[in-house]
Amino acid sequence: MKYRFKIKTLGVALMAVSILSSCTGDFDEINKDPNALTEDQLDATLAGPAFASALYAGIHNGSYSSPSGTDDQGTWGIATGILSSTFIHYLNCGYGTERNAFVNGYEGRGWLRFYTVAAPALTNAFKASEGNAEATAVLKIWKVFMYNQMVDAYGPIPYTEAGNGKDKVPYDSVEFIYEDFFKLLDEANATLSSASSTTVASLAPNDRVYSGSVDKWRIFGNSMRLRLALRISDKDPGKAKTQAEAAVAAGVMQTNDQSAFFKVSNITPNNLNMIVNGWGYVMTASMESILVGYQDPRLSKWFAPVATGAYRGNPVGGLEDQFGTTEFSKFNNDVLGSGAANTLSETKNIEIFMASENYLTRAEGALNGWNMGGDAKTLYETGIRLSLAQWGITDAATVNAYINGVTLPTLPNILTLYPALDLQDIPVKLPVAWSASVANQRTQIAVQKYLAIFPESWEAWADLRRSDAKVIYPVLNTDNPDAGVGKSLMKRIIYTTNEYSSNKAAVEDGIVKLGGADSGGTRLWWDTK
Repeated sequence: MKYRFKIKTLGVALMAVSILSSCTGDFDEINKDPNALTEDQLDATLAGPAFASALYAGIHNGSYSSPSGTDDQGTWGIATGILSSTFIHYLNCGYGTERNAFVNGYEGRGWLRFYTVAAPALTNAFKASEGNAEATAVLKIWKVFMYNQMVDAYGPIPYTEAGNGKDKVPYDSVEFIYEDFFKLLDEANATLSSASSTTVASLAPNDRVYSGSVDKWRIFGNSMRLRLALRISDKDPGKAKTQAEAAVAAGVMQTNDQSAFFKVSNITPNNLNMIVNGWGYVMTASMESILVGYQDPRLSKWFAPVATGAYRGNPVGGLEDQFGTTEFSKFNNDVLGSGAANTLSETKNIEIFMASENYLTRAEGALNGWNMGGDAKTLYETGIRLSLAQWGITDAATVNAYINGVTLPTLPNILTLYPALDLQDIPVKLPVAWSASVANQRTQIAVQKYLAIFPESWEAWADLRRSDAKVIYPVLNTDNPDAGVGKSLMKRIIYTTNEYSSNKAAVEDGIVKLGGADSGGTRLWWDTK
């Protein structure tokens, strides 16, 4: 039977996609997906609904409203909250992953949901969009975004043949996948640059990011190209320069209204809100040190002081119950959303890609000698201004005072209660005001990008690994004995246990392509130092 109806609401869209992409526990069974609709049943009316699911699941959010329990907020809590967000000290609450451990199979949650929800939905969107060049171009851009987070988290992954219907699915190398990323983004830019329409009609009703805008998706794609160019800049400087300059010339995000947010609803809520308070996440000592020391106006937007009136961050990597009932600063509604009781998660849109990041990337590119359309200092300061404006800080005196600030990050407040903690060596030793030293300028850019990307931790984690900038404290304790881990920043997420049982030969080949042990201490292809 062929489906010939138009799905207009996102709720029904998610239901349709769950039918299109049934989920099982094993990757080989997922890949065969025997219950999915056949290709002749995927017509253009299902492109938008499938895209809607790929957008929401592609940012690792889940809804209890999705049919058959295909996803829930625990996906964000585990895949993002206790992994990437904790790794970079955006938040913490005492889970074992704070001590660089992989516990309870948590590393598998993001993998499972990606390959059972996001990837199949995107595949179906491609199938339903065959013959529609503009829709296919947008899908190529979103494919790069989705898979980039996964490849930067795990290393080699199923990519080219993901969803091929075979029992065993091979892994592609990071280098190969990045090469394909640039190819897809180049193709998408060419198509969307010559599009005769301003809107991709088949995707627009279900597109909760840009409502099908051809121009905004084109700019998003070029911004991804710039991001990825900087990522490979230590590995392949020549190609990085070529790709970065091409991206800027084609047009990247320059204003906050071009930034990418997912517009939440009652059935596609902001999981950050739903998880943070429920799981007890709080401000970290690393964030406190930077924000308080800089007198950063975003501090009071993001966090609340404790009863004493001071801000207090929890050091990442503490032992279980090490700090007893000590009060730490909680997240504010500017981060979580504001509204009537029980609707906060339905009012705060989800950050995907901020324009401020582009300016900070361009600032670093300018230091590399790339043509970024401006000098490094101006680009750096513009990125800061955009980030402050994003959080409602537009008073000229306040903004200028921050940009020209000479105060330094400070010792965390927790030392007043636990003075013996190993927190005396403050990671960031530079002010906000632009330095005369190029080496210091690179660190300043890394610090401001770390703040500008908040709370979207996947990209922030990748950028800290690439830059090796000292921005956060080492964890207080480590539970991970693997080489290259210790108390340092985690380099990757390990492969899931289920892959070893259901796709063993492929995952073992993936480890060969990884070039090191399947551990959190093995650097990825682009992470050279």
